[in-house]
Amino acid sequence: MSNTLTLPAETRTKTGKGASRALRREGRVPAVIYGGNAEPISIHVEEKELVRQLNTGKFFDGTIELTVDGQTIVTTPKDVAFHPVNDRPEHVDFLRA
Repeated sequence: MSNTLTLPAETRTKTGKGASRALRREGRVPAVIYGGNAEPISIHVEEKELVRQLNTGKFFDGTIELTVDGQTIVTTPKDVAFHPVNDRPEHVDFLRA
């Protein structure tokens, strides 16, 4: 069995603290895809789906296929930042595989 998970994502045009807070209020988690000698891509993913995949216990063990604007990008999860009080994910970093 492969350790590949699929996660739908959308690109985001606005970055920064205010835009990220607005996304979190809507139930989205800001994220970034970087590495692979390409420009970083700012994205956001649905919080419920991200938490579901984090709770599988396989999130950091394999690869994550991000579907962004109809394009599939194979990545490795690098880091997930959690809120210090309520443990909700606040930001995710993905590294191109």
